Amino acid sequence: MEMKTRLTEILGLKYPVIQGGMAWVAESHLASAVSEASGLGLIAAASAPAEWVREQIREVRKHTNCPFGVNIMMISPNADDVAKIVVEEKVPVVTTGAGTPEKYMAMWKEAGIKVIPVVASVAMAKRMERCGADAIVAEGTEAGGHIGENTTMVLVPQIVDSVQIPVIAAGGIADGRGMAAAFMLGAEGIQMGTRFVATVEAEVHENYKQCITKAKDIDSRVTGRATGHPVRALRNKMTTEYIRLEKEGASFEELEHLTLGSLRKAVVDGDVKEGSVMAGQIAGLIADIKPCKEAIESIVSQAEALLKGDQNHE
Repeated sequence: MEMKTRLTEILGLKYPVIQGGMAWVAESHLASAVSEASGLGLIAAASAPAEWVREQIREVRKHTNCPFGVNIMMISPNADDVAKIVVEEKVPVVTTGAGTPEKYMAMWKEAGIKVIPVVASVAMAKRMERCGADAIVAEGTEAGGHIGENTTMVLVPQIVDSVQIPVIAAGGIADGRGMAAAFMLGAEGIQMGTRFVATVEAEVHENYKQCITKAKDIDSRVTGRATGHPVRALRNKMTTEYIRLEKEGASFEELEHLTLGSLRKAVVDGDVKEGSVMAGQIAGLIADIKPCKEAIESIVSQAEALLKGDQNHE
């Protein structure tokens, strides 16, 4: 089974499936497992020290010869250093978020790196194409973590119509039906985050995984709209308190204090009451923890059957 699109050709993949660059979650174990399963695994640089990213890159290479990538947050204080490390370590793919990678493009292109920015608007997609992006991730508001306003259903076709490069759909996808729907909207690949948190290989606390598999459709909350930095997570004591303070007009400092280190609390310490259990709205659809290979293959085979018109998609 192979699923060919322009994205698989550009990246040298068997399946057009990318694992999201989730801070504290996307490290070498998960990235190498996804890449070994013929998707594209990513290491999330987030705000980690640059040398940690270098170590993670080398760890991935010990476990797979398949393509993988690094996700770099443009607002990270270490972005400049990580941008150089991916060149030094000959990383094949870079995805970017939280800002524009324009100042690094010439260096990355010269090194033969494929660059895939994550965007939440048509204007940003066009700008990224102009500055040399190889593909675009169009991420809808259904996604976990930092989000834009447009839904995946609305965003993907508009971005597809506005650029010539391949578009990858992200936000709200966790099975073959979601993948097939994304392809119908014109996407040539999908990026999933929440589905990959609920895998055997994800090095996150069991409590975090259980929160996702037990989540219901209405358990998603968005905090930070008042500060202009909306974040989607599963509801818990922390989100309830945050939303209460937001409504009362709390200061940016108060709100910031509440969320400081909260993602690490959930992912590493397993504190799913006070921590930030970042997950997409699709968490309600995810009921099991399975190996990455099984997750990817079941999604791709279901999508292929649906795209061929076979409605028996169980």
